[in-house]
This record gives sequence, structure tokens and C-alpha cells, in this order.
Amino acid sequence: MINIKENNKNVNEFNLLYDLVGWGAYDDAITQKALDNTYYSVSVYDDTKIIGYGRLIGDTICFLYIQDVMVAPLYQGQKIGTLIMNKLLEKINQIKKENPDLRVYLGASKNKEKFYEKFGFVKRIDADLGYGMILK
Repeated sequence: MINIKENNKNVNEFNLLYDLVGWGAYDDAITQKALDNTYYSVSVYDDTKIIGYGRLIGDTICFLYIQDVMVAPLYQGQKIGTLIMNKLLEKINQIKKENPDLRVYLGASKNKEKFYEKFGFVKRIDADLGYGMILK
């Protein structure tokens, strides 16, 4: 049975999913600090087994970032990612009641842009905001 937990800060589950999706887990202390600094998160389980995760980071009123949307490979294509995004967007819409000009960003993994477009996201360049950039 699929169930959801909000604001779960389980380092082992987070790192397990990071490994399963091919991103490579962080050191536990780094992961713990990242989770402690997370504004809101959603963990999805098949009974007690972690199968999906997503989180919001940012200043919680002007800027938010959707980060680390992950679904275990065996569960991809089963709408788990959609479930995660819908829960994150519910929280975002609550904040938009206080600040309708809230900006929400995300960095889509390569070739995953179409998934996020279903939720209304556009490429920065298409929103006349220029390219997204990253410091290497």
C-alpha cells in the first residue's frame, strides 16, 4: 500500500534513493544537514519501503526550489513522481496565498524536462529569464 510521510528526515532512506537513481549518496553528516535545512519534504512508501522523495528548499516566502525529486527505478512510470510533485505544489500554493509573486525554481535532470512541463514549468529561457546557471 502506498503511503506518504511529510518532513521525514531519514538520512539512510534519502541516501538509498540517491544511490538508486544514480546520483551517488552524500556523506551522512552532509545529508543530515541538508535535511535539517529543508523547508518541506515528502517521502513515499510502499508499505514501509521508501520508493520516492521530493523536497522544497529556499527562503519560504520569495524563492523556493523543488529539489531531489526521486523515484526508485522499479517504481518509475507508476505516477509516484506525479504524487510527489502534487504534494509539493500543494505546499507551494499555500505560500502563494501570502505572496502571490513567489518564484519557484527547479533543476530538471537531463531529459526529464517534459515531466515538469506537465506541472506548468517552462525553461528559464522561454520565460525571458535567461539560462539557468550552475557554479562548478
